[in-house]
This record gives sequence, structure tokens and C-alpha cells, in this order.
Amino acid sequence: MNDEQLLRYSRHLLLEDIDVAGQEKLLHAHVLVIGAGGLGSASAPYLAAAGIGNITLLDHDEVELTNLQRQIMHTENSVGKSKVNSGTTSLLDELLPGVDIVLDCTDNFSTRQLINASCVKHKTPLVSGSALRFDGQVSVFDPHNTSSPCYACIFSPDEQFEEVSCSLMGIFSPLVGIIGAMQAAQALQVLIGFGESLVGRMLLWNARTTQIDVFKVSRNPGCLVCGKAR
Repeated sequence: MNDEQLLRYSRHLLLEDIDVAGQEKLLHAHVLVIGAGGLGSASAPYLAAAGIGNITLLDHDEVELTNLQRQIMHTENSVGKSKVNSGTTSLLDELLPGVDIVLDCTDNFSTRQLINASCVKHKTPLVSGSALRFDGQVSVFDPHNTSSPCYACIFSPDEQFEEVSCSLMGIFSPLVGIIGAMQAAQALQVLIGFGESLVGRMLLWNARTTQIDVFKVSRNPGCLVCGKAR
């Protein structure tokens, strides 16, 4: 690191779990954030501020006025414009070989399954987050860890889930900030390799009661996605 970087990231360098070696890992890391809405708007700026060297944003949507209540990365001047110009989820197979970790900040079940399958295929760690109404959840799925489940171990692709969205159900504005920031923190933790990430665990946040619950999630040997991949 040069002198400017040493000063810029000095507060990280004071943390023994990060130090110079950990910060160097962040500076050379490539993170893919899929979804530039509420969760992505919270996680991407923190990743950038923390010193991630390369961040790719992937989202097909345009900014709408109703997004501004929670998607803090966008402004009124952005309404009607593309959230990012990176392409669509069909680019995953092309992007993932050069990515160190993926943040799933999307809002629908089918896309999450697609992202998970691609991450399993390319053995890329995945930080999954979701938020709706007053409830949010975060977990980490790491194909490099033989005991780690994948997203499909918990939510099977065969199951029928009713798609619900914040446009119909509503969402508490700070909730996406809390969950998105947690996703960013988990990504940094996995990239640097300190402490215990949420691999094998799922964190639930209830903004109505300010209650946090963490429960264990196990790998399914018969999983349709990762069962034959290991």
C-alpha cells in the first residue's frame, strides 16, 4: 500500500484481525453485487469505502420514484435511468470465474436460485440477504467449506414459493440498510478470513421487535444443486 492508502485505511489497520495483510486482500478483491436496490445500495458503498479493489454491480431495473424511500444510492435525478449498466443475470457464467465473492441483493426466489447454482458451479462464496416488511435475513454459503450448505439446501428449487415484493407488501426503510450492511460485513470477513462468518448459520432480524435470532442450517446431501457438486 502507498502512503495515501495507509492513511485512508488506518482505522482498519489498527484492528489486529485486519491489519495490513487483510487490507491488501480487500484491495485486490473483486466483488459482484447482484441487485442495486435497497440491499445493494447499502452494501456496495460500504464495500467501496472498505477498500474493495473491484466492484461489479448487476441489475436490469430502472430507478423509480418509489425506490428512493430506501435505495440510498439513487437520487431524484436518477429516476428513469438504469440502476447499472452491467447487464443481466445471464452474464453470471462469464463474470463468476473472475469474482472472489458474490452478494445476492435481489428480491425474488427464481433469481436467487440462479445465483446460487452459478456460485456452486464456479465454487464462489455467496452472501445472501433478503428484506421484506419488517423482517430481514442474512447467511453465507461457501463451496470451499465442505460442511457449508448452499441456498438450495434450505430453500429447494422444487418447492413452490409465492413471490412477494415490497411494492405489494411494503418495507421499513432502514431494514435494507441494516441487512445490506451486514452483507458487506460478511463479505469482508470471508475475504480477509477472520472470526466466524455466517457459514452454516442464518441470521434473522425483526425490526418491529428489534430481535435477532441465529439458527444453524445444515448441508443437504441430497440437494439438487450442490449434492452432486462435492
